[in-house]
Amino acid sequence: MSFEIPTDLTPELVPLSWLLGTWEGSGRLGEGTADSEHFFQRAVFTQHGLPYVQYTAESWLTDEEGNTLRPLSVETGFWALDRKLNDADVGPGLSPADIVPALKSADEVEQFRNDAGGFDITATIVHPGGIAELYYGSIKGPQIQLSTDLVMRGQHSKDYSAATRLLGLVNGDLYWRWDIAADGSSLEPHASAILRKSP
Repeated sequence: MSFEIPTDLTPELVPLSWLLGTWEGSGRLGEGTADSEHFFQRAVFTQHGLPYVQYTAESWLTDEEGNTLRPLSVETGFWALDRKLNDADVGPGLSPADIVPALKSADEVEQFRNDAGGFDITATIVHPGGIAELYYGSIKGPQIQLSTDLVMRGQHSKDYSAATRLLGLVNGDLYWRWDIAADGSSLEPHASAILRKSP
């Protein structure tokens, strides 16, 4: 599948550019067995000329035919190359960045390529119920692997201690799997889906 790289994309987002857009599709909770519940998801990856991709995913429980039963959840966050931030980066808070991006060319981005031929990335994802995840992982071509380094929970949040996520582009569709450790268990299959890019 071919795709266009936006002309206003900061160079360090080129490795993540295949994610940009709106993706929709269906999935299954748990191990995806015959009795696993169905859901529909819309995931949106956008960029704003800054060195991160903004992510939002909304999900709804459905019946086997895809009819919506009720809202399931929403998550939102930010994905970026894992690198030390400097004066060219915005923050903390509303502290303005320099006008030029921190990495100005493909050659400068290449210095962050890892030994496996990909790039180390980070993703911060926030959920309802007082839960935030900090993931570290890697992207190599159209494949992403992430593992939590930290799960932050509020004092009344449900038990949730770790997660992994796998994403991949297969024949133009976005396949993903999410495993979590919750309620005292080790990592177990939580959900998976196949999403198609909206025109």
